[in-house]
Amino acid sequence: MEKEFLINKYIELVLSENEKINLTTVVDVNEFKKRHIEDSLSTLKEFDFSNKTILDLGSGAGLPGIPLAIYFPNSSFVLVEPIEKRVKFLTKVKNELSLNNVEIINKRIEELSKNIKYDVIVSRAVSELSILLELSIPYLKIGGILIAYKGKKGKEEIKKANNALKTLNSKVLKIQTERINNNDERNNIFIVKEKDTDSKYPRIYSQIKKKPL
Repeated sequence: MEKEFLINKYIELVLSENEKINLTTVVDVNEFKKRHIEDSLSTLKEFDFSNKTILDLGSGAGLPGIPLAIYFPNSSFVLVEPIEKRVKFLTKVKNELSLNNVEIINKRIEELSKNIKYDVIVSRAVSELSILLELSIPYLKIGGILIAYKGKKGKEEIKKANNALKTLNSKVLKIQTERINNNDERNNIFIVKEKDTDSKYPRIYSQIKKKPL
């Protein structure tokens, strides 16, 4: 019951703040639940987030990090977001929902210390997989998991990311395919880090974007 209350409060905050800053194009509560909340929590069918350190890369409006943090209060979540106005919103959400298991960092991912490694990294609608891999895998512990929330082109992106997977000592574990609203296809791609990555990764973002692995 408390989880449902907090989710509803979170949606209320998103839609209220959306009038001031651009957080979502979905302004109907029920549609938001379908397209964003259910989508963010779809990985629970395949993965247990309990007792883990989790980084949400490019958190934006807090998806999937905030819903996951609500469902797993015994896990620690770090939400990384480079845009300051979104960081202010995420801080407001953290405070109003009393999410003591959430930390918010106003930086680009490649600016983080590589001395801190995470059990899990989640990322939703951030970049192509080949780019996302370089931005995330170096920050995972060995055996850690990247969960890339992708749309219908997710499987195509895997083919393009073969070299990045190999270079960063990682491999695809499984693909979870879900239907959202009966027509949208969601592919959640689970990737494991098998060995340490070269310390030169990640490169600065302009280099990554110009010449993906």
